Amino acid sequence: MGRRIHFVVDPQGWCCMGLIIFVWLYNTIFIPKVILFPHYEEGHISVVAILCYYFCSLFCIASLLRASVADPGKLPENPKIPITEREYWELCNKCNMMRPKRSHHCSRCGHCVRRMDHHCPWINNCVGEDNHWLFLQLCFYTQILSSYTLILDFCHFYYFFPLKKENWDVFVFKHELALLRISAFMGLIILGGISGLFYTQLMGIFTDTTSIEKMSNCCEDISRPRKPWQQTFSEVFGTHWKILWFIPFRQRQPLRVPYHFANHV
Repeated sequence: MGRRIHFVVDPQGWCCMGLIIFVWLYNTIFIPKVILFPHYEEGHISVVAILCYYFCSLFCIASLLRASVADPGKLPENPKIPITEREYWELCNKCNMMRPKRSHHCSRCGHCVRRMDHHCPWINNCVGEDNHWLFLQLCFYTQILSSYTLILDFCHFYYFFPLKKENWDVFVFKHELALLRISAFMGLIILGGISGLFYTQLMGIFTDTTSIEKMSNCCEDISRPRKPWQQTFSEVFGTHWKILWFIPFRQRQPLRVPYHFANHV
């Protein structure tokens, strides 16, 4: 994995990412304060429910921040091309630099990215070879956190016992219904959008195809899987240990696979 900090100067991307962080902060602050802590104090739930919520929240924001600043696979100005793989490199007609096949030039970032999937404004970064695994983790933990939040909103009104200790002088309890309705609305919107995106990402890995390759549709057989799904997932996450696929607090070590072994367009 490229350990360089990759910072994209894009006001639109900053706004999109700022909106995602706002939603995360909103739910991380108000859901425990309105639902988890009060019900825990009255013995309706255990401390495990609180720890699980913060656990999901931590993994979600960690994968978001790492995916947004990680180098997606930016090619250096003078890349060293192995002699045995020179025939699998090509010249970019936009930046006039040599790049391996399956790379793509991002017009928003202004450079080529190895095995680029797409440019995502929600993380203000490209999704490429070196940070695709973090983007998948972001989608996964966002779905879990959104689902958990929706379940807590539902249980607060229809399952948990009514709270006995309520301080109506505190803002959050005066506006409890409005705060939870906003939380539920944001949870439904994000869960619906992320679920569709996560599904397309998984299908792309299963078929060893990027989103750009699907849209270009320049090869008739590009959707046919060439490798077992365990191999394609291991290449994305940089390890054969499946438990490590879920941990964002590590460094990815790419599995060296020759470019000619994969489909290239």
